[in-house]
Amino acid sequence: MKARRLTLVGAGLAGALLATLLARRGFEVEVFERYPDPRRATVPAGRSINLALAERGRAALAEADLLEGVGDFALPMAGRMLHEPDQPPRLQRYSQHPDEVIYSVHRGHLNRYLLDAAEAAGARLVFDQPLVAVDFPQRLARFGHTGETRQHGFEVLIGSDGAGSALRQAIAEETELGLREVPLDHGYKELTIAPVDGAHAIEPEALHIWPRGGFMMIALPNPDASFTCTLFLENHGRPGFDSIAETDDGMAFLAAEFPDALALMPNARDELAGNPVGFLGTLYLDCWRLDGRAVLLGDAAHAIVPFHGQGMNAAFEDCVSLARHLSEHNDCDAAFAAFEAERKPNADAIAAMALDNYEEMRASVRDPRFHLKKELEWWLERELPERFVPRYSMVMFRPDIPYAEARRRGEIQARLLDAHTAKAESLDQVDYQALRQEVMAVLKPLPIRS
Repeated sequence: MKARRLTLVGAGLAGALLATLLARRGFEVEVFERYPDPRRATVPAGRSINLALAERGRAALAEADLLEGVGDFALPMAGRMLHEPDQPPRLQRYSQHPDEVIYSVHRGHLNRYLLDAAEAAGARLVFDQPLVAVDFPQRLARFGHTGETRQHGFEVLIGSDGAGSALRQAIAEETELGLREVPLDHGYKELTIAPVDGAHAIEPEALHIWPRGGFMMIALPNPDASFTCTLFLENHGRPGFDSIAETDDGMAFLAAEFPDALALMPNARDELAGNPVGFLGTLYLDCWRLDGRAVLLGDAAHAIVPFHGQGMNAAFEDCVSLARHLSEHNDCDAAFAAFEAERKPNADAIAAMALDNYEEMRASVRDPRFHLKKELEWWLERELPERFVPRYSMVMFRPDIPYAEARRRGEIQARLLDAHTAKAESLDQVDYQALRQEVMAVLKPLPIRS
């Protein structure tokens, strides 16, 4: 039977966007969130990594008629600004097309904007009500705090409650989900580059990277002229978060590895001492649903590491897909099955590519051969735009190409580039004609970029 009343668990970015999409399609939508309303409460510091809004996420926001408003607090980033020791910063553009940029958005600003949109669309939002338990046979959910819980009848539960999903735990008590959590053995800590005389201290239209081989730091611009910096480092070892647990050791580490950035961090000592070390890992599920009664999406179904900037973008694609399937199918079981079949291969693909991109960001960008292959990619894209699109561009700028297809084509392209640059020190030594013929033979045409 087609449900008309949908109960969402989680009012974060995905939950708020999905609530808007569903309410505008005529569904009765209610959203329960475990935390207080972020529009009226202070969000703790230290775990608010800025987000990279790419074309997939922008397409989802456009679907909900919400893209224009995001422009008020989204800052464009044209490429990666590489900070190498004893060298001036250099910009590595994301794309050779000037309009292909990524946007830095503050998680809190975006969440508040999406919550306002969900309420305006007619969704009912209930805050400070964590999910405690679910009786699926009776379709009863219990929300609240110890001693103050309340029972709530539901038709369908949708889990948009993040990597630590309470709804996922409840579903797992009913059916085998095939859950696997694979930690990265690296963590992160958030720091801040402060404004200088009210302006950004470093180039604002770039994602800044300090690649150091086994670790790195990144910085994304904020509208208040600060930068949110994130130090990614092994949890153990030297260097590792264990070895810089003492604040003096952490300051010495920053001074040795990132002296230019540290000079712009007046609160580094307090942030090292007070901000927690965040967990990094990948969550895999074989199953995202419990027949027609419950389904998971976003981080609740497929949390990934942040190194491709696609966690939010993938979740937003989930929202559009699920809203479409709920509208098109006559019963929720069929809608959830179709949603999972469409999205799971793509979730698995971006999880793998996100792990690949960590190696690229912290190490490969320092390798001259990486830049040689990047130049060759761009030549092929100019020569054969209907056949060859760099994998990074497919992921970040081509929402018409599913993640799984981007990964498949990317692997073929990587083999071609490796083979044709194996003995080359410069582009002059590449056999362009042979490479062109091979690309034509093994890569089928794609839609031309509009």
